[in-house]
Amino acid sequence: MEKSKRLFLKQPMMRKVIYSLIPITLGAVYFFGWRTLVLMTVVTLCGILTEYLFEKRLNKPITEAVIVTSMLFTLTLPVSTPFWVAILGIVFGVMFAKEVFGGFGRNVFNPALVGRTFLYVCFPEYLTARWNLVASGFPGGFASYMTPAMDSITKATPLAALNQNADIFSIHQLFLGGVSGSSGETSALLILIAAIYLVYTKTADWQLMASPIIGFVALSSLLQLLNVPGVANPTYALFSGGFIFLSIFFVTEPITAPKTDEAKWIYGLLIGMITVAIRTFGIFVGGAAFAVLIMNTFVPIMDEGIKYMKSNKRQVAADEKV
Repeated sequence: MEKSKRLFLKQPMMRKVIYSLIPITLGAVYFFGWRTLVLMTVVTLCGILTEYLFEKRLNKPITEAVIVTSMLFTLTLPVSTPFWVAILGIVFGVMFAKEVFGGFGRNVFNPALVGRTFLYVCFPEYLTARWNLVASGFPGGFASYMTPAMDSITKATPLAALNQNADIFSIHQLFLGGVSGSSGETSALLILIAAIYLVYTKTADWQLMASPIIGFVALSSLLQLLNVPGVANPTYALFSGGFIFLSIFFVTEPITAPKTDEAKWIYGLLIGMITVAIRTFGIFVGGAAFAVLIMNTFVPIMDEGIKYMKSNKRQVAADEKV
């Protein structure tokens, strides 16, 4: 077999996702300091190395997708996450959610989301109880390595407030990014700009973006109308905890998402609804990641079920013409 001379496999679609993440990354640096970029660099190098060690024996190049995975993973972490914790998370995600399935294109679960969920369950303190102040004005976080840590975490983030059923932040703050949280999930404005770019360049499917948001708002509104205890304001809840970020970048991930239009809507709607259910009735206030991973499991059977029903419908139509 001829030895491959390429170090990286060129993937134009992945390149566009990287471009869409640049404003969000710069925003994260502005809000929390240069440590965001340092952490992302370390995570990306470790993600690339992990994939290289697996692909080297198969004489395959590293995919640009692992860079996207590393960037997304880093942006879901608080800026103060210890390097060793972040490294453990990206290695776990790439290894057990991608390489053990056979590499790029064969994974059932999103590697970045698996790595993040692994840390959320095993090292919750670093992801839920250590937050940093948000910089403001000019030059913001560009003038510091990392913004100061918060003394109190009781009301540090929108999700913390959501868990207490208190709307202590304005929608304006949540939309622009004036609240603490994971480095890349604080500004809905920057995330929506990335979404427009991804849809315009046909890199991501708008149906997969819209459906989880519709499912989330619909169930939240219904539960609020029914006066169910613990249900937050739907608009406030929508912009809290990175759900928009997840809908734009994780639900739309082409490998793990459904391929049929009908399944896309079912998939997204259920992700939104499951997120609301976990946040309202479960112990994990950050239930969006669990919702996506749960639905990832059913993607193959959903696609096959839709294809089967369409095939039966065509067969019945053909029989009626005979």
